[in-house]
Amino acid sequence: MAKNMTRRMVASALLTTTAVAFLAHTALGQKRQAVQTLKTVSSVDLNKYAGRWYEIARLPARFQKDCDSDVSAMYTLREDGKVDVLNQCRKASGEMKKADGKAKIVDKATNAKLKVSFFWPFYGDYWILELGDQYEYSVVGEPGRKYLWILSRSPQMDEKLYQSLLTKIAAQGFDTSKLIKTRHTF
Repeated sequence: MAKNMTRRMVASALLTTTAVAFLAHTALGQKRQAVQTLKTVSSVDLNKYAGRWYEIARLPARFQKDCDSDVSAMYTLREDGKVDVLNQCRKASGEMKKADGKAKIVDKATNAKLKVSFFWPFYGDYWILELGDQYEYSVVGEPGRKYLWILSRSPQMDEKLYQSLLTKIAAQGFDTSKLIKTRHTF
């Protein structure tokens, strides 16, 4: 009798362990699938995209931890098809911090997926997820949903537009509750 009870307990434990492992595997598979389905805009004219962009909000990033305000990016097209990138921000001390990088187009059919490097040979994904009809705003993220930036051609963004973008971003699986709004002093 004790032997049968022990066998049933072992069988029950194995079934439970198998079920938990299956559910964990399924959840991870769904997360991977969600990561793969991040949608970008259908087309980007890099000539229109080039120029200065002001950061309106971002997800926290260690490489921006000392950026207190006035965050912007300047994109300049190069003759070789790559893009020069100049990111800058103002530290709490008032000092300007700058980072020079370059971007290369990964998806030449849409120009919506780029890789950006500030320290060769390391590149990060730069996917354009939303873009205004007049290129007046942009939302940039990456498939892991760890990084996200809301950008605008001006240092301020209409609150109604901002809220609309938050809804679209959340629908793509980003945690908008963690966004940091960027302060501009000019």
